[in-house]
Amino acid sequence: MKKDIHPKLVPCKIICNGEVVLNTYSTKPEIHVEVWSGNHPFWTGQQRFVDTEGRVEKFQKRFGDSYKRKK
Repeated sequence: MKKDIHPKLVPCKIICNGEVVLNTYSTKPEIHVEVWSGNHPFWTGQQRFVDTEGRVEKFQKRFGDSYKRKK
């Protein structure tokens, strides 16, 4: 078996919204996440609509009134 080919593991803090949510081991000392099981709608049971990119506005700006739904 080859020696010294694996990266070193260090204690790691998983951070969500500026709050440490989990301590584990990784090759990085800190990992920043936006969603974890403590605030994900599937695990909390709370429905939340997130439109961070403005998809509806982007669509309306791109197509405007030219897009008509067929009935």
